[in-house]
Amino acid sequence: MISYAFIWLLVIAFVIIMYIILDGFTLGLGLLFPWIRNSKDRDTMISTVLPVWDGNETWLVFAGAAIYAGFPDAFGVLMSALYLPFILLIVGLLFRGVSFEFIHKANKTVHVWEKCFFAGSLMAVIAQGLIVGSYVQGFVVDPQTHDIVVPSIINWFNIFCIFALIVGYTMLGSARLMKKTVGELQDKFFRVSSLLQWVLLVSVLFVGISSSIGIFDSPRLHLNNPQFILMFSIVVVLLMIAHAIAVKNKIENLPFMALVGIYVIAYIGFIISDLPYVVPYQMTYLDAKVDDGAFVLMLYGAAVLLPLLLFYTAYAYRVFGGKVDEKIHY
Repeated sequence: MISYAFIWLLVIAFVIIMYIILDGFTLGLGLLFPWIRNSKDRDTMISTVLPVWDGNETWLVFAGAAIYAGFPDAFGVLMSALYLPFILLIVGLLFRGVSFEFIHKANKTVHVWEKCFFAGSLMAVIAQGLIVGSYVQGFVVDPQTHDIVVPSIINWFNIFCIFALIVGYTMLGSARLMKKTVGELQDKFFRVSSLLQWVLLVSVLFVGISSSIGIFDSPRLHLNNPQFILMFSIVVVLLMIAHAIAVKNKIENLPFMALVGIYVIAYIGFIISDLPYVVPYQMTYLDAKVDDGAFVLMLYGAAVLLPLLLFYTAYAYRVFGGKVDEKIHY
């Protein structure tokens, strides 16, 4: 029988992937700033996400609250072990949020706020890379303090995960902007995506396969099934080929859909490879869960909030789904 804790874990997983996709292209937009030097073009880029970016952050807040409410012991361990990356994430999101408000109002200092917007986006992505890399490698018990810690925050795999996320988010932002912009600016995003797409493919395959077969010294249950690895690789390659064809033929909608497919497949593999752990490889979700009565109450709340949030998100993207070719004033 499926437990309430597992259902809540699925809710958390869904909320996190929604944040990755929706806020991912906003982070990618900030990472694209060095590629686009014209301030007018940057204003247009910002205008494509201005009506929806704050709603995207709601999914991150939801995920944090859901982890704390359902698995408080795991939340405490993760916040302690990954304290620095989470602080970097918060600071980066603050930089980005403040920059959003000032870029459209500033005149003489607009270049300062554009740099802050890029820096905030980069800080958030670096933090997420450190978190993902540490999560894949697993946690250990400190022999002196007996606390659960990460073996190392800075190592080659974490740096590679940072690089992979920078490329991935940049491409997601570029694919979204293909749908939202026109003319010469749109052509720039097709060129950016054509340059980065094969780098992303190699990065996704490396991180995905390494997290599946377990290249690290950890007591995980490996998904070293050759059929699974082959299926994962084939699906990712096919989706990237679809992306490449769409970019070459300047098909606006397909690149974003192909990238979302790649990220969802990689995310599912990432989750399956870690189950039943919520703190790899020290604490399972059954070890960290609260009482079943609390899950019942939270699931009633989620049954109301999730449809409302999904409706708001779909409605907002439908209303503001058209092309943007000029700066939005407010």
